[in-house]
Amino acid sequence: QVQLVESGGGSVQSGGSLRLSCAASGITQPYYSMARFRQAPGKEREGIGCISSVDDDTFYADSVKGRFSLTRDAAAITTFLQMRSLQSEDTAVYYCAVVESPVCFYEYADTYPYWGQGTQVTVYS
Repeated sequence: QVQLVESGGGSVQSGGSLRLSCAASGITQPYYSMARFRQAPGKEREGIGCISSVDDDTFYADSVKGRFSLTRDAAAITTFLQMRSLQSEDTAVYYCAVVESPVCFYEYADTYPYWGQGTQVTVYS
């Protein structure tokens, strides 16, 4: 069974940075993609990016492009979401999710069968 464990998050002042980690276990296929989603209070879940195990290709939503970046530790099957220039609108619960497919579908949450527990990110002014 695939399991994801998330870490990082917390509270940060506007303009600051945070890094989230997502460690996977139980992945048996050679290719996978790991996506990140977030959900702010009263808002729909938003897909913000994805990294594929194929060449570490990354894709980002416009709302975070240029501020957030995804990297991967292939050996540890762990991905990292580096978040910079955080603003109050980035406050949300952040989730990682994985699918045993090399194609990134971060716009479509239903594509991802395995999810982490979520971690809270709060940006204060």
